[in-house]
Amino acid sequence: MLIDCHGHFTTAPPALGRWREKQIRAFEDSGTRVSPDELTIGDDEIRAAVEQGQLRLQNERGTDVTLFSPGAGKMAHHYGDARTSLDWSHVANDLIARVCALFPGRFVGVCQLPQSPGADLETSLRHSVAELERCVTEFGFVGALLNPDPSDGNWQAPPVTDKVYYPLYEKMVELDVPAMLHVAMSRNPALQGTCAHYLAGDTAVFMQLCQSDLFRDFPGLRVVIPHGGGAVPYHWGRYRGVMQDQGRPPLEELVLNNVHFDTCVYHRRGMQLLTDVIPARNILFASEMIGAVRGIDPETGNPFDDTKSILDSVTGLTDEDRRLIEHGNALRVFPRLKNHNLANPEATNR
Repeated sequence: MLIDCHGHFTTAPPALGRWREKQIRAFEDSGTRVSPDELTIGDDEIRAAVEQGQLRLQNERGTDVTLFSPGAGKMAHHYGDARTSLDWSHVANDLIARVCALFPGRFVGVCQLPQSPGADLETSLRHSVAELERCVTEFGFVGALLNPDPSDGNWQAPPVTDKVYYPLYEKMVELDVPAMLHVAMSRNPALQGTCAHYLAGDTAVFMQLCQSDLFRDFPGLRVVIPHGGGAVPYHWGRYRGVMQDQGRPPLEELVLNNVHFDTCVYHRRGMQLLTDVIPARNILFASEMIGAVRGIDPETGNPFDDTKSILDSVTGLTDEDRRLIEHGNALRVFPRLKNHNLANPEATNR
């Protein structure tokens, strides 16, 4: 079985984007709200978007199940206020739930959280607790996207280890679901989104975790850092050395019982480095397709985001290592997956 822990609905029907643009414009122009009921998307539109996009590529590349969330960049938490983010999250998560219902066993939901920066942060995190519980208990979602920078490129929020986040972590532990620590769009012109802000966010949030006692307070908390951890594997020695200089425990003890990395690394040497440095039990297969990079790598002739072919090319992994990376770790880190009939070969939508 091949479980992709990192997929986004980047091919959502255009009506979703039009509703979001209307919502933002209404609030910015006059402070008014646009009702979620104004969004109309038919099941046939959803089927077409998925069947010609993610599902087609899953079948071509041998992916059995994708953990599916709203488009990360489009979370765009800085727009509006806490109510804006809450309404947008409801709309986005309801759409993911419909995808999962139309394609059972192939897509399992991961929710967007209604975060907001600045003065609305604490209120928005209370909303996030409620939205997480709604998505898990009503829709069967198995995790959440947690944005470590809801100011979207300006880094104005406290670190994710701050106690303002603790009510959310309490709920995550209670529900036994992890979070993927995934930034959204960048509104900072000095930080391009997918190659600067995303990777810088991955790197920064890892250091936040290293410098905290979050996992002492929540030993059962689990997080996934996407995009191969940004610069983390490349600078593993620096993290080890700084923690040693600060009198902190070794990384294996400090974070590796709780922190995991995905395989959204789009070249063989990078994937080789990831698997050489990070223990196999801390790596989850992922592609982020259809996402940041959609073209063909002229050096290999394969799509950049065909991470399964890249993973197959790396050396030094045992059969057990590959089993863990391809599905074993996902089943452990996302234990609610056991409630889903995964990759049913009799499913008509396969």
